[in-house]
Amino acid sequence: MNVSTVDLRYRTKDILRAVERGESVTVLQRGKEKARIVAPAAKSSAAKLRKSEAFGLWKGRKDLGDVSAYVRKLRQPRDL
Repeated sequence: MNVSTVDLRYRTKDILRAVERGESVTVLQRGKEKARIVAPAAKSSAAKLRKSEAFGLWKGRKDLGDVSAYVRKLRQPRDL
């Protein structure tokens, strides 16, 4: 679906409904493409991330019982 910047301004609700239906909306200014509005990625991308090798990398470490405290300690200023 192609819309002009004026359409985007005055018909935002209709355009967002089209995006919710899965359509890709191209915003044109003076006939040239300026932006593209697409629906966000499916929630399954979060599941794919959890299956990544990097997710839970430190899960088995015993010295990191309290991750928040560990990160706070890392962020403290160091004396030179």
